[in-house]
Amino acid sequence: MSGAGGKWRFGDAPLEETRRFASVARRVASLLLQMEAPSAEAAALTAALEDAEAKLAAQAPGDPRPRVGDAADGAGRVYLDHSRDIGLYNPAFPLYEMEVDGDRATGTVCFPLLYEGPPGIVHGGFLALLFDQIIQHHNCDVGQAGKTTRLEVRYAAPTPLLETLRFEVERGVDDGRIVSTARLFHGEKLCSEATLRAVAGDLAALPAVSTRRTP
Repeated sequence: MSGAGGKWRFGDAPLEETRRFASVARRVASLLLQMEAPSAEAAALTAALEDAEAKLAAQAPGDPRPRVGDAADGAGRVYLDHSRDIGLYNPAFPLYEMEVDGDRATGTVCFPLLYEGPPGIVHGGFLALLFDQIIQHHNCDVGQAGKTTRLEVRYAAPTPLLETLRFEVERGVDDGRIVSTARLFHGEKLCSEATLRAVAGDLAALPAVSTRRTP
């Protein structure tokens, strides 16, 4: 499915409570990672989540497969749009802000404690995730995206947590192949850079995807 202005969209929008949970879960997880001693509040929170887990499991589809393609009319789950801003509903993905201007995009990101690897440093795997995410967001916004075939990341310097970082993305298309280069900076220092190659897809050829069902 597509959105306005030629932007690519594929999947349904998240529920508002899903978005709220992602925001709270990211903040609370970062707080729990800082605890110096057992906490009654943390224990009560875990118990409440365990209770909610059992109740939510009874409401969720029994089939965890997404309703996409041949399974669009099946009994599986709704597939949420992954073209952009995934972190707004999934706390496993980082949050960022980005502006797109044709084949160039710029933005900022700040990694909370949840994404720590070495002390005070962002885990390199999350940096690779960020690059894949912002580059494909860029592709979807300009209306020409496709499947990733290769992602190469070079780590130039440690990337600090809890700091505003800036990034820039540039893309080009050659013989049906999209090639994007992205760089992440802390101030003027280059922290890491990535090159992503993707096969340019056809929006009309995307498989069917089911929208959310009314209870």
